[in-house]
Amino acid sequence: MSDDRIPAALAAAEHPLVLDEPAAFSRAAKAWARSPVLGMDTEFVRERTYHANLGLVQVSDGQTVWLLDPLTRGAAETIARLLRDERITKLLHSPSEDLEVLRHAFGCLPEPLVDTQLACALLGQPLQLGYHKAVEWLLAVQVDKDLTRSNWCARPLSEAQLRYAALDVCLLPEMWRRLEPELQQLGRLDWLAEDSRRQARRALEPSPPEDAWQRIRGAGRLDGTSLAILQRLAGWRERVAQERNRPRGFIIPDAALLQIARLKATEPDRLESIEGLHRRARERHGKALLGMVRQSLESGARVAPLPSLAPAQRRTLAALRSVVEREARALGVEPAVLASRRELETLVHSGGDEIPERLSGWRLPVVTRRLLQELGVTG
Repeated sequence: MSDDRIPAALAAAEHPLVLDEPAAFSRAAKAWARSPVLGMDTEFVRERTYHANLGLVQVSDGQTVWLLDPLTRGAAETIARLLRDERITKLLHSPSEDLEVLRHAFGCLPEPLVDTQLACALLGQPLQLGYHKAVEWLLAVQVDKDLTRSNWCARPLSEAQLRYAALDVCLLPEMWRRLEPELQQLGRLDWLAEDSRRQARRALEPSPPEDAWQRIRGAGRLDGTSLAILQRLAGWRERVAQERNRPRGFIIPDAALLQIARLKATEPDRLESIEGLHRRARERHGKALLGMVRQSLESGARVAPLPSLAPAQRRTLAALRSVVEREARALGVEPAVLASRRELETLVHSGGDEIPERLSGWRLPVVTRRLLQELGVTG
């Protein structure tokens, strides 16, 4: 039976239903209500904006593919109702960016959500397995991936674009039919549900602007005073980028923020020596930048440098990584599925007093208790 489903799904991708009028949305919603599981995907453009511009929403039950133009009247309400309908499980592959786009566009997220990339990882595949490789592994099907960087906000979309978008979603239901029983047999369906819920929760709680400095590479080389300056500058840039809907680097590049913070620049001539700081940026933002540096210095603010590991702690980290690798081999999964390096470093720095959220839940009996034992934490 499933062998017939694959050709049917691929045939549906050749003739997707493009929904660009309210009446079509109503018919599609009735069809969706009859399916307990739907594959979903989005196509968007974000090269020159802070928030991605949504160009298309794809939905498939494995027999039909619907392509929704989100700019059509009534589309937002239709998509939001589908996202909120808890009777329908929504399948998305590696959905972190999709979740961000959906939250911004519609104010809600798919509920319930299944991340098929995580599902593959829990069955031993690479944690970053892309959709095209997952389809090839599970279904022995190769799909086109030549239009990844297409302009999805242009109208009309070409036939090639529509076909590509449809192929990106049509096989998700069949993938899940293969994945679900294997996960059930291994007792890992609850693991997947927990991790998918966590992913959705994080998408609903974006990091505050005050934490933006932590994403800037090289911040760890600054002293506490310069880090306080960088925190203020990066938070300001985050808010400006959001308000103007422009990429962070279009406002001020990371490297320029680092140099300003390192130099503790308070005079205009210091800004002229900052490499990568465009003249227009100096003219538009120079006064604000210098003012924030002065305010930070006058306040005496300091931020504790990002902690580095002492030699003894590095040995402890190596021991924890060995524990994770051993348990991962026993489960047949990548070590990163169980714990990331950053999470292990948090355990080392806190001596086991601070347990990262991802190391609770199903990972607690699987690996976290063994990590705590390695740290000498009992109870």
